[in-house]
Amino acid sequence: MKILAIDVGGTHVKALLEGERERRRFKTPAKLTSERMVEKTLALVEGWEFDRVSVGVPAQVVDGHVAHEPVNLGKGWIGFDYQGAFGRPTKVVNDAVMQAIGSYEGGRMLYLGIGTGLGSTLIVDGKVEPMELGHLPFRRATFEDYVGRAGRQRLGPKRWREAVLETVDILRRGLAPDEVVLGGGLADELENPPKHIRIGGNELAFVGGFRLWR
Repeated sequence: MKILAIDVGGTHVKALLEGERERRRFKTPAKLTSERMVEKTLALVEGWEFDRVSVGVPAQVVDGHVAHEPVNLGKGWIGFDYQGAFGRPTKVVNDAVMQAIGSYEGGRMLYLGIGTGLGSTLIVDGKVEPMELGHLPFRRATFEDYVGRAGRQRLGPKRWREAVLETVDILRRGLAPDEVVLGGGLADELENPPKHIRIGGNELAFVGGFRLWR
């Protein structure tokens, strides 16, 4: 069984076939729709043979169905027939969930994905709990407004780092994880993280996509 894992991000859509080493990607078009994502992805992975598909999308997903339209993409993600469009059995999860599953090493882990926005997932003894923490109030706006890409551009690296660490401290106190894993496109920008923070590589999203079928 060959699995194709797809990570839909605000800047790029990335794909990797299980067993391959090199991922493929294309730049996320403005107002990307679900239908266009599938079309461009199928063109991107031409030549790869696969039996199952895992898709991580930057939106709330409930019981395998997109519950809200992604904030930073186009419309049409709710109610879309992903399995029919790909022509193969397909599982759809929140993008933070997919990377969290790939990052998980046991116990109680809080995953925070910092990139275009802020994704969040808690895994407790192997049970996945998707969360929407990014839109909770923080300072004068929300966590996402401070730790996402727009926040980093507005604050600058030093003040952005302070906001990220404050966010982690608040959420650690509330959720009491054994460890916090930071992933997403901006995770590598957090230089010299404290010992209680583990930086997870973006490639772990693909590991999570493969694990969804295992």
